[in-house]
Amino acid sequence: MDFKLENKRVLVLGSSTGIGFAIAKAFADEGAIVGVTSREMHRAEEASEKIPGSMPFMCNLLQPSAGKQLVQTVSKPLALGGIDILVTNAGGPKTGHFNELKGEDWDAGYYGLWRSAIDAVHTVLPQMQERKWGRIIMCTSFAAKEPVPKLSISNGYRAGLVGVMKTVSEEVAADQITANIIMPGYTKTKRLEDFIIPEEELIAKIPAGRLGRPEEFAALATFLGSEQAAYITGQAIVCDGGLTRGL
Repeated sequence: MDFKLENKRVLVLGSSTGIGFAIAKAFADEGAIVGVTSREMHRAEEASEKIPGSMPFMCNLLQPSAGKQLVQTVSKPLALGGIDILVTNAGGPKTGHFNELKGEDWDAGYYGLWRSAIDAVHTVLPQMQERKWGRIIMCTSFAAKEPVPKLSISNGYRAGLVGVMKTVSEEVAADQITANIIMPGYTKTKRLEDFIIPEEELIAKIPAGRLGRPEEFAALATFLGSEQAAYITGQAIVCDGGLTRGL
């Protein structure tokens, strides 16, 4: 199937490793021109070297206005020259029970998970509305549907983003812009290794009987960025092997 992504300009936040990298590569494989980002330029460059048709950009999402500044930089003529598809993605915040977390932990989560995504979307929308075409895809976590123990910050901010994106989707649908949330379950990445939970313990909870692969999640993102997905908007879609029990 031709997703009609040839020469579409795609910006993927947090895309030097893991799920973000897989998404950037999947779009590039479909012929898109992709902006690869990391908080360290050398990591963005290393990732970009592995993805034909991509350009590296540095962006520390923990900094105020990071999302806005990144979109502005990427949209310049000497960069991508505009953004047709925006994929927001960020590494997980500090873990811990609610009473263990400090104010600064919540502040870091606010900028890294919440504000960077909101600012990026807010900044990219005018150009998409002018062209009457665009795709906004926000990567969060299945924790947005079912809170996970010791992920207090992620549970809170990611759930809130679902509400924001639902609101945005209704406001921009007439401009042929779609806005969707995609939520990975337990996926085999370094972030998952940081939890220090035995794989077999996680797998026992998953009906599919295995961890997800970043490439599988990336396939969902690529489809939602396609022309064929033009009538899918305002949705929060989980890719978790059946892990989420809620309706």
